[in-house]
Amino acid sequence: MLAEDSVLLREGLTQILTRFGHEVCAGVGDAPALLDAVAAHGPDAVVTDVRMPPGLRDEGLRAALDLRAERPALPVLVLSQYVENSYAAELLATGDGVGYLLKDRVGEVTEFVEALERVAAGGTAIDAEVVRRLLAPDRRPAALRRLTAREAEVLAAMAEGRSNAGIARALVVSEAAVVKHVGSILTKLDLPPAPDDHRRVLAVLAYLRHPERGPGAVPLTTRP
Repeated sequence: MLAEDSVLLREGLTQILTRFGHEVCAGVGDAPALLDAVAAHGPDAVVTDVRMPPGLRDEGLRAALDLRAERPALPVLVLSQYVENSYAAELLATGDGVGYLLKDRVGEVTEFVEALERVAAGGTAIDAEVVRRLLAPDRRPAALRRLTAREAEVLAAMAEGRSNAGIARALVVSEAAVVKHVGSILTKLDLPPAPDDHRRVLAVLAYLRHPERGPGAVPLTTRP
C-alpha cells in the first residue's frame, strides 16, 4: 500500500512495484485515508511519506506509528525528503520490519525495491543519513557513546542492511576489519547471545529504544 500526496510520484511508484512483480492494493494521498485503507485491505507492507495532508507536517509518520501500535507485525517503509527526528526514532524502535529512506538519496530503482522487500521480510532498511542524525553525539545513550567513530560508521552501514562485504566496499576497508568492528559493536552494546543476523538488527535498533531528543547531525561518509 502506498501513501503519497504527490499523484505523479504515487503513480510512478505503483508502476515500479508492479513491474517488479508486486501488487499495490491501494494508493492514497493523505494520512486518514491511509489508516482507512489499511483497515480495509490488510496489506503485506506500507510505504508512506512523512509530510501529508491535511497539515503537511508529520501526518504520514504519525499514521505509521498508529499502524505499528495496532498491528506490530505490519512492515512499514517511510520514504520522504525529510528526517523527522521527533518521531523517526520512535517508529524505528517499534522493532523489525521498519525502514526509513530519503527520496533524494535513493540512487537506483532496484535499491528502493530491494529495501521494501527487505522490510516486508522483517528486516530493516534505514538510510545512513537518518542513522547519523539519530546518532549525533549530543543525543546518544550511554551504550552508544562507547563506540568509536569508525564503529558508528559500521553501525550506520548495518542499518542500511549491508552485508560485511558491502560495508567493506562502502568504507574502503577490509572485510576482516569489518568483522572485527561488528564484533566490537555487539560486545559494547551488551547484546545477548542470538543468531548473528538477529544480533545485527538488535545492534541497529539498540539506540532507538531511548527517548533522548535533540538536534544535530554528523558528517556523511562515502556511499556507493
